[in-house]
Amino acid sequence: MGCPGRRSALGRVEWGDRPSGPRQPANRVPASTEECILTTRQRLKDTSALGEFGDAAIHRELVAQGYCPLPSVRTIGRVLLRRGALDGRRRVRRPAPPPGWYLPQVAQGNAELDSFDIVSGLVIRGRIDVEVLNGISLHGGLVESWPRSLITAREAFQALRAHWQNVGLPTYAQFDNDTRFQGAHQFADSIGRVIRLCLSLQVIPVFAPPREPGFQAAIESYNGRWQAKVWARFQHDSLLALQIQSSKYVEACRIRAALRIEAAPPRAPFPKAWQPDLSLHPRGQIIFLRRTNPNGSLNLLGHNFPLDPLWAHRLVRSEVDLDAKLIRFYALRRREPNHQPLLAQRPYRFPHRPFQG
Repeated sequence: MGCPGRRSALGRVEWGDRPSGPRQPANRVPASTEECILTTRQRLKDTSALGEFGDAAIHRELVAQGYCPLPSVRTIGRVLLRRGALDGRRRVRRPAPPPGWYLPQVAQGNAELDSFDIVSGLVIRGRIDVEVLNGISLHGGLVESWPRSLITAREAFQALRAHWQNVGLPTYAQFDNDTRFQGAHQFADSIGRVIRLCLSLQVIPVFAPPREPGFQAAIESYNGRWQAKVWARFQHDSLLALQIQSSKYVEACRIRAALRIEAAPPRAPFPKAWQPDLSLHPRGQIIFLRRTNPNGSLNLLGHNFPLDPLWAHRLVRSEVDLDAKLIRFYALRRREPNHQPLLAQRPYRFPHRPFQG
């Protein structure tokens, strides 16, 4: 005979937060099977001739033993994960280095860097070929674009000159290794007119390493935005119409980034009495970011420079000092962006010869 008080007390219990099923799922692997899986894994780890003790190897061993009921490979893997019996290591995600980490002054926010790149392969209806020279400053986000039918080294020279006359000079100007920026690749000691422009204005040209992600991220991002917001957004009937629309976009970008531009490192004023003279012997500094070959050597300006056999396939910042007549090579590592030791110094003398550009 039941107790009325007990029945009334159970009736007042709130059972709504309890699962409707049994306390243990019907498809739960029995504890004895889990222990067998773990025991088999340890035995294979210690004695297996193949040295394999993962879920597939355990499954093969249980099949050979005639174990019943036989768990699937997927079930064995879930048991190993639940019991913490996996030896795999997760990839360590390290924080990205600061923008411009390969140039200490830029990384510390004490110097501005302007990046430039050329977008080619654009065609307006009527078979009008278009190329655009884009530029953006790293800290300030100051953008500029020059759509032209063809971007030559002379066009780039005039565009950069006009741009820096309007906004001032950065400490560094970064380019890819296009011959229109760097100069001819087939000749040793070749310095093009864009490099000579930078050196004459005391702007240090920087050349990103070929086929290396990240170094051109700022300008490549702006290239994508310009193509999406200017080129692909409107139908342009002529090159002039494209130039007008591009100017509107550049002006709007500058207005939006006004506070960022104002907070960026200061830019040097453009010299009033400056006149271009490409025949002068270049002076100043050029920086090349490169990766060493399997022997730890570096090919630069048509010359091979042996550095360190222990620094093979590694990044190097090469500072070509034309005044001191030497090249300084600094080791670069994204993992330790603040540690950039000097690897070596090598003598280098730029030849005196007339500019043929």
